[in-house]
Amino acid sequence: MNAPTLATERLTLRPLGQKDLAPMTAFYASARSQFVGGPASAEQVWRMLAAEIGHWALRGYGRWGVDITETGETCGMVGLWNPEGWPEPEIGWDLYAGFEGRGYATEAGRVAREHAYTVLGWTTAISLVNPANTGSQGVARRLGAVHEGAFHHERFGMLEVWRHPGKEGAA
Repeated sequence: MNAPTLATERLTLRPLGQKDLAPMTAFYASARSQFVGGPASAEQVWRMLAAEIGHWALRGYGRWGVDITETGETCGMVGLWNPEGWPEPEIGWDLYAGFEGRGYATEAGRVAREHAYTVLGWTTAISLVNPANTGSQGVARRLGAVHEGAFHHERFGMLEVWRHPGKEGAA
């Protein structure tokens, strides 16, 4: 399964590949990764990247590398995620250091959700957010998601479940 390339006014969401290893390794070496399984070693990050790419083959959807179209800089990873053990399909976002506060996660999350609803036929989606991750809570709110409850994950602990509006409410 090949991931499609999506675009917004400022961003290009493209298939993940080898070029993502260095920025992912830097992200997972930093405290920014604390809410998504980090910090992690370079070897662990290689396996995470392989899992992200393999998710496309197993589920027919996944997450994209996000580049700032004008500069080509990779600013994060955003998209659709539903590994074994997840309660239901999720829209997730990881922004790399120095790219927060510019609306990139919201913008990329919106186009990923639109893809899920219009191309994949999803009728609903969630985002799982660590209760201490106020930045991700803000992204969820800006996307119109509402805090719905909690989910306990075996590795990540207690996570908030944020429910996205359906296709009509998300437009």
